[in-house]
Amino acid sequence: MKTNWIKQAFAAGLSMAVLLFTQTSSAQAAPKQKIAVVVSTLNNPWFVVLGETAKARAVELGYEATLFDSQNDTAKEAAHFENLIAGGYRAVLFNPTDANGSIANVEKAKAAGIPVFCIDREINSTNAATAQMLSDSYSGCVKLGQLFVKTVGKEGEYAELLGIVGDNNTWNRSKGFHSVVDRYPGLKMVAQQSGEFDRAKGMEVMESILQAHPDLRGVFCGNDAMAMGAYQALVTAGKMDQVKVFGFDGADDVVRSIAEGKIVATGMQFPKKMAQQSAEFADQYIKGKRDFAQKIPVPVELVTRENVGKYGDYGKK
Repeated sequence: MKTNWIKQAFAAGLSMAVLLFTQTSSAQAAPKQKIAVVVSTLNNPWFVVLGETAKARAVELGYEATLFDSQNDTAKEAAHFENLIAGGYRAVLFNPTDANGSIANVEKAKAAGIPVFCIDREINSTNAATAQMLSDSYSGCVKLGQLFVKTVGKEGEYAELLGIVGDNNTWNRSKGFHSVVDRYPGLKMVAQQSGEFDRAKGMEVMESILQAHPDLRGVFCGNDAMAMGAYQALVTAGKMDQVKVFGFDGADDVVRSIAEGKIVATGMQFPKKMAQQSAEFADQYIKGKRDFAQKIPVPVELVTRENVGKYGDYGKK
């Protein structure tokens, strides 16, 4: 009798073990849901941080994540969207190449039932993306404009390096800056050219401007990559002490240059914060949340030599 009871208990235990093993195996075999991270370019460390942080947070949340590089090319970006729609991705964390040219890609994803969360760069649509998380570039550059006047003075020649002309950030930053400096008629903008948010292009444009305008006193750059390129051109020309350089982004190399007294200031955009939040939004959407604000502003902080010790690693220490 005792032997039968032991056999029954063993059989029941074996059945339970088999059931648990089957359930565990099934769970392990189930494929993870996928999130795409589509970034305008990986030829800029700032965007590398943005993309890699978004991908890492998606992975932490339990998703399979893939990072796509559009190389600042709307055609490549369109191909990425075709692939991710066909590939069964559940959400897109998106840094657009063009405020107008990228709308069609977002609308295709929306039609396929895939939510798109824009990061840092916006599209000119109020209903295509599920949400757009954007740095307050205008206000950030108002602060930079005020410091520019304080540092350069109320008179003298200056230049501006614009970013990509199809990106709203380019014009929001420029407008914020000019809302301050244009109040001072003694400050003369003698050159305004696009450096395409690129370090090498920024250096090339700055070299050309210096040849035509050797008496510059300052240069406002629409991002930090161009600021580093402009500073390199100034070093080559022996004018790094004459011309004050201002950037925007919060890139680590510029933060270090501010600490070293090479570049005057930048605007810290907090790319890691934006990237992580966008991944969390995608996770919330996949789990059923739908009420997202269309545009979510992220404050920009002015980084100068006086407070630079508080910043680093693309944010606050």
